[in-house]
Amino acid sequence: MNIVFMGTPAFAVPSLEALIAEGYNVVGVVTQPDRPQGRKKVLTPTPVKEAALRHGLPVLQPHRMRAPEAVGELAALRPDLIVTAAYGQILPKAVLDLPQYGCLNVHGSLLPAYRGGAPIQRSIINGEKETGVTLMYMAEGLDTGDMIEKVVVPIEDEDNSGTMFEKLSLAGAKLLMEQLPLILNGTAKRIPQNNEEASYASNLSREDERIDWTASSRDIFNRVRGLVPFSGAFTLWNDEVFKIWSVAKPTMTGSASATGVVPGTVLGLSEQGIEVKTGDGSVWLTRVQPAGKKAMEAAEFIRGGVMKKGAVLS
Repeated sequence: MNIVFMGTPAFAVPSLEALIAEGYNVVGVVTQPDRPQGRKKVLTPTPVKEAALRHGLPVLQPHRMRAPEAVGELAALRPDLIVTAAYGQILPKAVLDLPQYGCLNVHGSLLPAYRGGAPIQRSIINGEKETGVTLMYMAEGLDTGDMIEKVVVPIEDEDNSGTMFEKLSLAGAKLLMEQLPLILNGTAKRIPQNNEEASYASNLSREDERIDWTASSRDIFNRVRGLVPFSGAFTLWNDEVFKIWSVAKPTMTGSASATGVVPGTVLGLSEQGIEVKTGDGSVWLTRVQPAGKKAMEAAEFIRGGVMKKGAVLS
């Protein structure tokens, strides 16, 4: 049986590696085109492409999976089953109809909640206590296909998007291996989604990365860890971008020292970090990145003496 795997980021790699390790016949891999990375804009392959090349697998990188030539290249691999994980493009009906066993998707949420492109980040930003992985059959809609099985994964206060991507990627690979024999012998479950319970996790925008200091301390804490380690959050200081990479877990709100102070005001500077007024108390920034500088511990930044108590972040 021929399996084609489609995926792009590190999240997808454990599922590909599991298929190979278990002896399934992966005949090809489809991933996004190489993209420029870093300040020098070096053309860089996706993590899935790197994994595929390590195993000597042929790689397709169409700019548009809907293009007839892309569908033709995929069809030439004669897939009996297509497995996807965070591929990054919506598959057209011409692709969905190719394999006799259908197209599976390893999706990083507990569907029908958080359909869309950023389910892991959005679940953390929204303060969810748990998320998970859903193995599903793909349909023409956005993550609307029938579900096969789910696994629940708690979100701890110590987690950020990076740690949850890793946890969910491993949970997804395990779930795929458990269910694949049932899918192939026709005994797997097929559970329609309740569209009335659906929610959507759209891709993150620049505005999602900006901190609103009138929000609660907990909401700001969740937003920052939902954006780390990828884009990070930001605010403005002296009319320049001031990035925030870590915020200490809030321990109290309604600090007396913050009464009557404008949210965003720097309340204190110490080895603990930078204390900033929020809508209901304060938070401690513990890792920051001033404009034109590398990320650093807040205590190191404070020792430079350029930020003063009473400064306002906006």
